[in-house]
Amino acid sequence: MAENPSERPSGGITPMQQMLASGTGALFTSLFVTPLDVVKIRLQAQRTPFSKVLSVQSIPWSVHQPKWKCFLYCNGLMDHLYVCQNGNSCTAWYKTPTRFTGTLDAFVKIIRYEGIRSLWSGLPPTLVMAVPATVIYFTGYDQLRDFLHARVDSQGRYIPLVAGAVARLGAVTVISPLELIRTKMQSRQLSYRELRVCIQSAVAQDGWLSLWRGWGPTVLRDVPFSALYWYNYELVKVWLCSWFRLKEATFMVSFAAGGISGMVAAVLTLPFDVVKTQRQIELGNMETLQVTASKSSTWLLMRRIRAESGTRGLFAGFLPRVIKVAPACAIMISTYEFGKTFFQKVNQERQLSSL
Repeated sequence: MAENPSERPSGGITPMQQMLASGTGALFTSLFVTPLDVVKIRLQAQRTPFSKVLSVQSIPWSVHQPKWKCFLYCNGLMDHLYVCQNGNSCTAWYKTPTRFTGTLDAFVKIIRYEGIRSLWSGLPPTLVMAVPATVIYFTGYDQLRDFLHARVDSQGRYIPLVAGAVARLGAVTVISPLELIRTKMQSRQLSYRELRVCIQSAVAQDGWLSLWRGWGPTVLRDVPFSALYWYNYELVKVWLCSWFRLKEATFMVSFAAGGISGMVAAVLTLPFDVVKTQRQIELGNMETLQVTASKSSTWLLMRRIRAESGTRGLFAGFLPRVIKVAPACAIMISTYEFGKTFFQKVNQERQLSSL
């Protein structure tokens, strides 16, 4: 009988090798998904041009800052606010002259008039956050899963669910203040010295917890997503290995299992994604326009969306989210598993050569 792939430990590789595998996976995933989101944001931007964006007056940290705009960008691994001023501070990202009639038209015109590199505009700043977050998340999951399997004298069917939830909670908690700091730097164009003063002022006024503003809605979406994703991934992987009579998961098995489990988790957590998106845009407006964010809880916000748009409002953006999340999950997990297999073979060869 084939060994259960979900119960096998991390294959005799070190945590550092796990980190290298997950970091490589994050790079590949970002490279693939970024063009999709660049096109999405460019289409969003032309629907609401800067001529219709609210002007900003009397801002103490700048003399002349006329118009701002916040876009929510996702490279397949993390959501990021991208802040534009007049379309000028992000010219590589946001260019107004070209008019697009649809997604395919946008791809063609961006490549023709701006060059293919423009499809990856805005990628480097987001990798600064996405790669460390993914490394913490995936390495943390594997370490927790192996630790729990070693302590539980059973099949441990729900171990992936627990390990996935805890690993994601840890990654979000670590990255959340850094994402807030990145948003402050981008929106206010602060130097590192000014940033330090800004953070000290915020902490003095609202306490240390102000650095984790927006943490709640993010956790409410990402933790259930992660728990569902890993639980279903391990189940589907075992089932596929059994179906094809494989002793261990291949690249394509990991790819298929990752895509299927990512799609299921994305659909089930979509209402939380709708709320989280609104909260993140509010956070961007608060940093750039100096407006006060809504104090309502996540549940009240969900009830308000349901009252205004019906139950369908909580599932807005169903198709775009599934189209983006499923391939991103498939690429990330298959690349990660491939990297782990590579390091496992390297370690085995080293052991044999030392005999």
